[in-house]
Amino acid sequence: MIGFLDRLARPLLHALDPEDAHGIAIKMLKFAPLPPAPRDDGRLALRMFGLNFPNPVGIAAGFDKNAEVPDALLRVGFGFVEVGTITPKPQPGNPRPRLFRLDADHGVINRLGFNSQGADAALKRLAARSAPSLPSPASGGGWGGGIVGVNVGANKDSADRVADYVQLIERFAAVASYVTVNISSPNTPGLRDLQQAAVLDDLLARVVDARERVSPNAGPTPVLLKIAPDLALGDLDDVVGIARSRRVDGMIVGNTTVMRPPNLLETEIAKEAGGLSGRPLFPLANRMLAETYVRVEDVFPLIGAGGIDSGSTALAKIRAGASLIQVYSGLVFGGLGLIAEIKNALLDALAADGQESLKEFIGADAAAVTAEPWPH
Repeated sequence: MIGFLDRLARPLLHALDPEDAHGIAIKMLKFAPLPPAPRDDGRLALRMFGLNFPNPVGIAAGFDKNAEVPDALLRVGFGFVEVGTITPKPQPGNPRPRLFRLDADHGVINRLGFNSQGADAALKRLAARSAPSLPSPASGGGWGGGIVGVNVGANKDSADRVADYVQLIERFAAVASYVTVNISSPNTPGLRDLQQAAVLDDLLARVVDARERVSPNAGPTPVLLKIAPDLALGDLDDVVGIARSRRVDGMIVGNTTVMRPPNLLETEIAKEAGGLSGRPLFPLANRMLAETYVRVEDVFPLIGAGGIDSGSTALAKIRAGASLIQVYSGLVFGGLGLIAEIKNALLDALAADGQESLKEFIGADAAAVTAEPWPH
């Protein structure tokens, strides 16, 4: 049924302006009577960050920016959902048009700029779904709870961006399965400067302190750090070292790229400013994931994002070092059927290798990936 509705809707959505199509997709998820996806095979289950994931396939931040449809997304088969990016105050983001499809490349460029209804609106929705009658989202179990992470960012005009993150951790810790500190969007001027060593150390120190401060009431809330795939390796050394010393619970590698691979076919659209995602991002994102994995040395797990549009790219991401994966742009071209395709490919790989758990695959190819020529 999900596949039928998806096949019906996708050509219609693809004919629309990308941002209009996204708005309609959110409305469809909100109101369409979607049947639940089949129960996941137990071999896909993983325990990470103290949470029980029924499968490793998540949807990345950027799709459900204002926490409008997390339960619908869990229902169609995602193992976890990351909502946001949420900013403290509402902000409109950058002027439209700000979202572009590179159809021939299966890529997307966005310069949305953290368009957000603000913390109050998202908090109200998340508090309602984690009411006492439902299992806590932090339990990581059951359809009523499910794993819903919250991706947070600073307002564009904020006088103290670190204070924005601290405030958001304090506000969302009680209703989030985990919180992701997003300092890697290329569409808020100066945001990526927070990845610089001295600033990042201060940011993570204050964020983790805020998490500890509210934990007696909010419970344990894992804090993840989302980084850009465009970091130089020397800067990645610093970022990973600080993340380890400040005891974050994990990292997401990575966000969109400001780079433009030379082999893009949609050369005119590629000139648009913004972050590139989708298939053209995969080689760079996968390399940065492997580079991060070898530096983390199993101190905490990684979520791999960027360019996953098939079962084979999902498996490659896990073998490069991801414990969990996130998709978004791949759905624009592959639809919701991509979720089942990835799960089936992972189960086939387990069967072919005689394994009972995906843990055996995590990072298996990381060293080999880091030895390859740098992707262009």
